Amino acid sequence: MAAPVLPLPQVKLPSIPSTRLTPEQQYWRSFKNPLLLPSPSNSPINHISQPSTSSVPSSSTSSFATSTTFNTTTPPDLFTVTTGSRVQLHSIRTRKLLKTLTRFDDIARCADIRADGRILAASDDSGTIQLFDINMLVSAGDDRVVRLWDLPSGEDRRRKHRAWGLREMCGVYARGGSGDQLFGGGGGGDGGGGGGGGNLLFSAGYDGMVKIWDSRATGRSVMTFQMRGAVESVLPLLSGTMVLASAENRIAVLDVVAGKPLHIIKSHQKTVTALSLASGGRRVVSGALDGHMKVFETTGWNVVGGSKYPSPILSLGVITTGHDREDKHIAVGMQSGLLSIRTRLSGAQKIRERERAREMQALLDGKLDEHDKRVTKLQKKKHGRGWEKRLRGMDFIGEGVDIVIDAQDPASASHKRKREQPWELDLRKGRYAAALDAVLCPSSKSTGANNKLNILTLLTALRHRSALRVALSGRDEVTLQPILQWVYKSITDPRVVDICVEVAMNVLDIYSGNLGQSVVFDGLVERLHVRVREEVDRAQQAWMTKGMLGMLRVGA
Repeated sequence: MAAPVLPLPQVKLPSIPSTRLTPEQQYWRSFKNPLLLPSPSNSPINHISQPSTSSVPSSSTSSFATSTTFNTTTPPDLFTVTTGSRVQLHSIRTRKLLKTLTRFDDIARCADIRADGRILAASDDSGTIQLFDINMLVSAGDDRVVRLWDLPSGEDRRRKHRAWGLREMCGVYARGGSGDQLFGGGGGGDGGGGGGGGNLLFSAGYDGMVKIWDSRATGRSVMTFQMRGAVESVLPLLSGTMVLASAENRIAVLDVVAGKPLHIIKSHQKTVTALSLASGGRRVVSGALDGHMKVFETTGWNVVGGSKYPSPILSLGVITTGHDREDKHIAVGMQSGLLSIRTRLSGAQKIRERERAREMQALLDGKLDEHDKRVTKLQKKKHGRGWEKRLRGMDFIGEGVDIVIDAQDPASASHKRKREQPWELDLRKGRYAAALDAVLCPSSKSTGANNKLNILTLLTALRHRSALRVALSGRDEVTLQPILQWVYKSITDPRVVDICVEVAMNVLDIYSGNLGQSVVFDGLVERLHVRVREEVDRAQQAWMTKGMLGMLRVGA
């Protein structure tokens, strides 16, 4: 009995690294529509800020210790940009410039808006702090002093309460400060673990000191961290137990409860100048003088996104909007005086955000492979109800049947046998040259998405049958052109370079005596020679790079 004719198994190429963007990368790439705003005086963008996300006091009082009722309100539609001797107010909704403050005697360094959007405080290099009707202000400046001010009275808190007073921070300039964000803000719980009650302040300076202050304590800091270099920025996390501090090209994750650093992030090549929270505190965005903005997740502190800017980054801020504080803009200030504002598109981005959260949760649970399989299964095209009706009952073999004899393989009983292609018929009949011409011919029915795999399948079958030289023999310049063109196009693919080399060596061995007799054939050979030299040079450069990276790894 003759065996049935089965189709030739198609060659499967090794899988290559996926180029599909992860949900995390898609999220950060959704910040599009870049708006570049130059500084009026071409001055660097020193600071970018938005009204605080903490609660807003419902009544004004001149005493810091007075009990105050807090109401959660929608933050105002404003964010500030400090550049040169100006403070610019921009709209979050339209990104337009609303107002410019120019009443500064020197270069402005920092500006911030109160949570209700009515009060703004700003400082400049002359040592002046301009403010408008606000309860308190924390100032840190190049005079090496951190002060807590009672603004309605215009007095230093030391004059009102001796427990606070002037804070001699370090021996050099004070560069960063933050207040009341570490232990939850709110309305005045007392100490013990995580209850700072809005009394904690943070400062850092060029002497590498990161200090934590408590307004209820004496005139000394309650905790100090020593960094390895000058500190440019400090950022308390919303978890209530950690603070980030950037020194040189490193970012330190400091545990306030344990009093020690938990992790050191080494991702930038130059000094990290700015830090900002994003995604409700689940992400940290950093900017550095190398022009890179990078996004870190706050669990393992891995890089999950980023982008490159044309100039060193001096300041950045992730601008949020709405009650849920959703990320709306990424504002980046550069040393060249350019302000870049990229906006996140709404709509389908919420679905991608949920997928990003599921992927991160699967990664933390160690079930990333199951998550990827589920996503791949959902992405496959689903058949309609008519397809299910066609297959319904096909596996029914009857009741009480002892033996069922199938005429063919049960696995393929419900599928119609694939029609044999012309090149497969020629291969089965032993017409190897005709099979190769059929699969390489542009007018062949086998051309399309699977044509490359069909060519590889045929060449592999010819090599296994020792018929590759037979299929390449007896040709002229016209029938040799498709073969050499395919080799020229495919030899750059590492997955098929071995079969390409074997085909090319056979062609040169058979037809080397015909060189110089055909302009077309000579041109194809010369073109292939140039391509091979380019690939050899790339391979040498790759090995050199691998060796250099190996030396750096050993030295580290």
